[in-house]
Amino acid sequence: MENLNVNEWSEQVLKDENAIILDVRTSDEYAEGAIPNAINIDVKQPQLFLDKVNELDKTQNFYVYCQSGARSSEACAVLNLMCAITSIYNLNGGFSVWNGDVVTLSNY
Repeated sequence: MENLNVNEWSEQVLKDENAIILDVRTSDEYAEGAIPNAINIDVKQPQLFLDKVNELDKTQNFYVYCQSGARSSEACAVLNLMCAITSIYNLNGGFSVWNGDVVTLSNY
C-alpha cells in the first residue's frame, strides 16, 4: 500500500488505464457524493466487503478512499492481507480533501 496526497492520487488515477476506484464508506455517505466511477463497498461490513472485492479483477490497481483516510487505510491492509492484492493506493485525508469532480446518486 502506498499513501498518496490528493494531487498524487488524482494524477495517478487519471493516467492509470487499470485503475479501480474503491469507495469504502457507507452507502449513505456514498449517495451524498463520490468520486466519479468509484465502486462503493463498505469496509465496515467485513463479509460483504470480502465477497465483493473478490469479484473484482485483482490484477488491477486499486485506488481506495473513505471520508478521512482511516477506514481506507484499514481497507488497504485487508485488500493486501486477505485478498492478495498488491497494487493499492490510499487517498490520505480521504474524500474530505477531494477537490475534483463529485457525483451523487441523483447524477447517475
